[in-house]
Amino acid sequence: MNNPPETESTTTNGVQIRQSRRLPDFLQSVNLKYVKLGYHYLITHLLTLCFVPLIAFVIFQASQLNPNDIHQLWLHLQYNLVSVIICSVFLVFGATVYIVTRPRSVYLVDYACYKPPAKLQVKYEQFMEHSKLTGDFDDSSLEFQRRILERSGLGEETYAPEAMHYIPPRPSMAAAREEAEQVMFGALDVLFANTNIKPKDIGVLVVNCSLFNPTPSLSAMIVNKYKLRGNIRTFNLGGMGCSAGVIAVDLAKDMLQIHRNTCAVVVSTENITQNWYFGNKKSMLIPNCLFRVGGSAVLLSNKAKDRRRAKYKLVHVVRTHKGADDKAFKCVYQEQDDAGKTGVSLSKDLMAIAGGALKTNITTLGPLVLPISEQLLFFSTLVAKKLFNAKVKPYIPDFKLAFDHFCIHAGGRAVIDELEKNLQLLPIHVEASRMTLHRFGNTSSSSIWYELAYTEAKGRVRRGNRVWQIAFGSGFKCNSAVWEALRYVKPSTSNPWEDCIDKYPVQIVM
Repeated sequence: MNNPPETESTTTNGVQIRQSRRLPDFLQSVNLKYVKLGYHYLITHLLTLCFVPLIAFVIFQASQLNPNDIHQLWLHLQYNLVSVIICSVFLVFGATVYIVTRPRSVYLVDYACYKPPAKLQVKYEQFMEHSKLTGDFDDSSLEFQRRILERSGLGEETYAPEAMHYIPPRPSMAAAREEAEQVMFGALDVLFANTNIKPKDIGVLVVNCSLFNPTPSLSAMIVNKYKLRGNIRTFNLGGMGCSAGVIAVDLAKDMLQIHRNTCAVVVSTENITQNWYFGNKKSMLIPNCLFRVGGSAVLLSNKAKDRRRAKYKLVHVVRTHKGADDKAFKCVYQEQDDAGKTGVSLSKDLMAIAGGALKTNITTLGPLVLPISEQLLFFSTLVAKKLFNAKVKPYIPDFKLAFDHFCIHAGGRAVIDELEKNLQLLPIHVEASRMTLHRFGNTSSSSIWYELAYTEAKGRVRRGNRVWQIAFGSGFKCNSAVWEALRYVKPSTSNPWEDCIDKYPVQIVM
């Protein structure tokens, strides 16, 4: 998801539209039903949570027995057949229930982010010069794009697709396929090299790309390239926006609950070549300035043996969909302008809708991840407000107590600013998001993986640390994934930050 410009108002087709640049204040309202939903997720695993301390207690008591106690217990059971049968039934029943209801652990073995060649880098002046030379933009549109770039938070080393480097640009189907192949295959080649996994061992493949969905599909292109096995389960997610990466992980997780002893690969990307907007409608020009080339490939596994080499374990996925509301549905909308030119239009209500989706998502996520002290403070103020109409603001939990690292989708500077403020985060918590936006731009659904790669390159991920990935997308959706580090995580070979991490963080001057 990308954010509206920093200006207070824009003029579109002669009509001045005032745009809100801020997320709504989360302190104003919290919907109790989403708190209940979070506790529902918690209760679904209550049986497992109850069995774990019970088993621990039994083991502890057994460890206290001396040989004489064990002998006396054996003599008692030897002459008490009913007790033996009852105990055996309870043990078998309990073990069966535990095995059947226990979800399989999903491990993140490794991931890779595509780093385009330096020749595709686009500087501010180059971007503006090319935009002017195309002859498609009037002076007002050129000035509008210049102001967005200056305030966007993007640096001078982001990447545009090769077709956009020509004068005039060459946005053909062939060029779009070439961009997709370079990004997807580039990330997958690194992933396969780092993990030593054979393509034939992959049982599930999920690909997400919002705006480019050719026939055969992108997933079929990968199957053909790497000669994946014939019974592989493939999925191709389209039109789901910048939050589709988390959705793809959730789908892969569900498939790994069904299919035992297998691996899943998730490929997240966006295609710019055929989706560059060549018109003059202000609300459709913003994606040109923010979106850049990028993609990621993630290897997930449910194999117990892969835990030893895995980086992370998937803890939670929480998805929020606001598509039932018409304003939310149309706030990020692909359409044609009055001149018949296609682009993605951003509504003036985008930031408010994003704030509502975020509030719902974190209210559901809270009971799953927050310490009990934070939950009690939050719940007590919420009950007081709902039941007694007390003029008290709901307590906003301190998510810094639940997570060690934050990967906030690098959709735009305004979104990162407002999340930092509303969640009361420190600058270091949003550093990965800001630096990813600066170095790579908005790479859509893959941005959260560039951010995690940044955190790893800085050497900050320790065993037991929790990582929160949160992304927004069209529809409108807000999705979260929570990972737990299984060891001290070192950056993998070909980390996209390996040749520049020493100069980051940089001071971003607007």
